[in-house]
Amino acid sequence: MNFASRMAQIAPSPTLKVTAEADRLRRQGIDVVDLGAGEPDFPTPEHVKAAAHLALDQNFTKYTPSAGIVEVRQAVCQRYAIDYGVTIAPDQVIMTAGGKQALFNTAFVLFDPGDEVVTHAPYWPTIPEQVKLAGATPVIVQTSPEDGFAIHADAMIAAMTPCTRAVIVNSPSNPAGALISETNLRAIAEEAARRGIWVIADLTYEKLIYDPVAHNLPAILAEVIPDQFAICSAASKAYAMTGWRCGWTIGPKAFIAQCNALQGHATSNINSITQRAAVAALTGPQESVTVMLDEYRRRRDAVTALLAADPRITCVKPQGAFYLFPYVADVLEATGFRTTSEFAESLLAEAHVAVTAGEGFDAPGFFRLSYATSMERLEEGMRRLHAFITRRSQ
Repeated sequence: MNFASRMAQIAPSPTLKVTAEADRLRRQGIDVVDLGAGEPDFPTPEHVKAAAHLALDQNFTKYTPSAGIVEVRQAVCQRYAIDYGVTIAPDQVIMTAGGKQALFNTAFVLFDPGDEVVTHAPYWPTIPEQVKLAGATPVIVQTSPEDGFAIHADAMIAAMTPCTRAVIVNSPSNPAGALISETNLRAIAEEAARRGIWVIADLTYEKLIYDPVAHNLPAILAEVIPDQFAICSAASKAYAMTGWRCGWTIGPKAFIAQCNALQGHATSNINSITQRAAVAALTGPQESVTVMLDEYRRRRDAVTALLAADPRITCVKPQGAFYLFPYVADVLEATGFRTTSEFAESLLAEAHVAVTAGEGFDAPGFFRLSYATSMERLEEGMRRLHAFITRRSQ
């Protein structure tokens, strides 16, 4: 069959591939410890579900404006005013089908063939793939586990050229859980403003930061580069609403108008009931976020300790999100695997533990492990992992 040439430029999502294979094994009756998916194991908070039930009872089931109802866009504005002290108007917000569409719209509104887009690795694979789909070229700046995968402004600025259209930062990052400091973002934004370059911040995990560290990225962007910034985020992780498909983009009014024009010819509005649920999530009690974050912290620390039982596994403790990103090059050498992709495939097939290989994140020798599941399943997964490594090392 013949397909559009753009399809030859992209690779399938490695996380969705793992999820599909784990699901296939489960349907065969196999007990799989799934540490591959980036999805909270907590239920959506009760007050959020109640708002959805009420929307159904009130027959709120029709089309809405493509950008979303005013109430939900106002809720986003209110949340960012409370959390970051920034003033955003509803016409600076568009609601999207998750953070993924927020980034997709941004890429297709801003990037042309010949443009370069600077971002950092290890990266969430969708970011460079969307850049390529838009016809632009991703320029990857490597970060290092030696300093916690920190994003350094000097390295990002050094990657800028006359062809650079935008810089994309992801903080907390997927897969490493690293944060960009306010100082480094400010330096990037100041240089971008000087050169007329856009700064795009993927803040999907913005509520999942473990320690009280300064991370007011929206205020820096609004202050330093108010006419050329985009913030992409979602209710998915903070409010355990992955299946509701609720994200948003914040930016200059003219940019959001272009996103709205694009979305109007693609998906139109996100689910009407989801919009009402998002209002409740954003404006209602926030205690559930703290409860989830505290539990993720407990799991992070416990699994880090369990991994350390094998001295060949080294792991940077993440500052945010809910992933560990262990380095296992010594394990690969001992077990005879050439890549973490081969390691992860055999781990799933033989030990029935699903993790995501580092090659998909531009990080050979690493794999991503999600601890967004119960402590009981995490302990079982670590038991199987160590047993698999021991067996394969003999």
